[in-house]
Amino acid sequence: MEEAGVSAIKAEYILPEQERKINLDHVSDKDRALLEETQQSNGEQIHDLDDTEEKDDDSSLATADGETRPKKRRFQQTKKFKGQNKKRGPTFAIDRKEQLCDSLVHLREGETITECPRNACPNSHNIDEFLKNKPADIGPNCYLFETFGKCSRGLACRFGKSHITADGRDVIDQKKYDIYNSKGPYVKNQLDKEVQWALRKRTYNFDLAEKLIHCYDQGARTMRPSMTPDEFYTFLKQPSKKTFGAVTDEDIIKLKSQEKKTIPWADKLYLSPLTTVGNLPFRRICKEFGAEITCGEMAMCSSLLQGMPQEWALMKRHHTEDIFGVQLCANNPHLLAKCGQLIEKECDVDFIDLNAGCPIDWVFKRGGGSGLLLRPKILESCVTNLSDILSIPMTIKTRTGAYKDENVAHELALSLKNWGVSLITVHGRSREQRYTKSADWAYIRQVAINAAPVPVFGCGDVLSFDDYARVRKESPEVAGVMIGRGALIKPWIFTEIKQQKLWDISSTERFEILKKYVNYGLEHWGSDSRGVENTRRFILEWLSFLCRYIPVGLLERPPQKMNERPPYYRGRDDLETLFASPSAADWIKISEMLLGKVPEGFKFIPKHKANSYQ
Repeated sequence: MEEAGVSAIKAEYILPEQERKINLDHVSDKDRALLEETQQSNGEQIHDLDDTEEKDDDSSLATADGETRPKKRRFQQTKKFKGQNKKRGPTFAIDRKEQLCDSLVHLREGETITECPRNACPNSHNIDEFLKNKPADIGPNCYLFETFGKCSRGLACRFGKSHITADGRDVIDQKKYDIYNSKGPYVKNQLDKEVQWALRKRTYNFDLAEKLIHCYDQGARTMRPSMTPDEFYTFLKQPSKKTFGAVTDEDIIKLKSQEKKTIPWADKLYLSPLTTVGNLPFRRICKEFGAEITCGEMAMCSSLLQGMPQEWALMKRHHTEDIFGVQLCANNPHLLAKCGQLIEKECDVDFIDLNAGCPIDWVFKRGGGSGLLLRPKILESCVTNLSDILSIPMTIKTRTGAYKDENVAHELALSLKNWGVSLITVHGRSREQRYTKSADWAYIRQVAINAAPVPVFGCGDVLSFDDYARVRKESPEVAGVMIGRGALIKPWIFTEIKQQKLWDISSTERFEILKKYVNYGLEHWGSDSRGVENTRRFILEWLSFLCRYIPVGLLERPPQKMNERPPYYRGRDDLETLFASPSAADWIKISEMLLGKVPEGFKFIPKHKANSYQ
């Protein structure tokens, strides 16, 4: 008899159930101390906590000194080792003194060493000493040098044999590099240093956003429905009061006609904005498999307005992303209006998406993400302010509601179509449900009916062409499908949908995808030690999803369903078996096949504690 929620694997591939033990290399220091205390108290190895609780029938447990301790306390200790690791920390810290100064990384033959322009620069300035102590190269060929003619990390590259001379100088293939430069920037939306400085000094000109915010604060929004877009923007550009002295540009220049640009959304395959794992290298992989709309990871408006580099990195766009948007998260319209003005002026994006669905506690409790669903007046101000300040489409992604029994998206849709949104995306679960229930596509259809003529995309549980065809048939009013976890588990899902078939992809083909991701990661984060370990960290995060894929040839009744998990099984070869492992220790083995051995001091704590088992 088949067990509910368990994928049916062909009998010849099923393995016996295995005793699970916790690998202390992949738990937090706090959990490690807790588990070691439990182990020492009971004089036994740490097993699967659920199994241990079921096997212990005694009301008390004997300790090493012969005393007894209530079972209840042990249960309380072990119960804590479940769920997510919310504070994971960095995987690897690099001493800046061991990094070569940027002023020296591209020193070429015949060039002289100049004095570092930075005051109190913490990096190394001794090339010979740096090269002597630099970790061994990971491989003989540098992807960046071979592709672009120049490695972005020069002498610091961990694949430097192909472009570092014996006397420690960087080599550039000038002909290939000139060809690369002549094609224009491959990656767009790099934050200009002057803009970053203006944001940090709070001298950036937000006059238009400030005027818009003031209008809404004074109730001018009531005028908007009776005004054309040109009239409203002209109104915004009018000075608030008469001035004396020289006439300013604001006094005499009327804003040009700003009719909204349009995007033909219908029937396109939309890759969901995915926090942490939806980075630029991953989006490139999905684009190559057929994704048509891509969106950057959720960015916090407050951090963007402070000019924080790590947040602005989420704005970067690869030239292959032909329909690209960025997703913003904020808990008030003031931040959103300023960010909208800033991004449209400084970045090349096709649309801006408002996050009204993020379930993360610290975002929700501050009124952002899905917290906006509990603040309808604030949500209205956020949407209207952002929409009115943009000449590009403004979209919104939401959940069914904040709580499982209080769906609000169908009512919200009636308002959103009058607030200026170009597209509504609905994740078919509430914030409270997270991923514990199947996505409610019947409800998504109701939202689409209410939102018409504004298009609605649905999101949730699409893992195959069969799933895609089913939801499109059952919900014909839905304009398209956004794919999130399905793309993380099998990024070739876009190809499957376009070709209308299942792809029994081999382990070798899957490994080639990872190789390509590593090359894209080195291009994005750099090929020095910092870039290598950043790439390793993100490929480990991605492997936590890739391991959930069950090869088509192993299934009794394909396709695989999103909410089904397999029993222990082996693959058709050793690599396929390794790919199926849910253990973080095995993910690290895969990363070492691509990026060499992990450095001393490296520690990866998976997002979910269940992946700390070996």
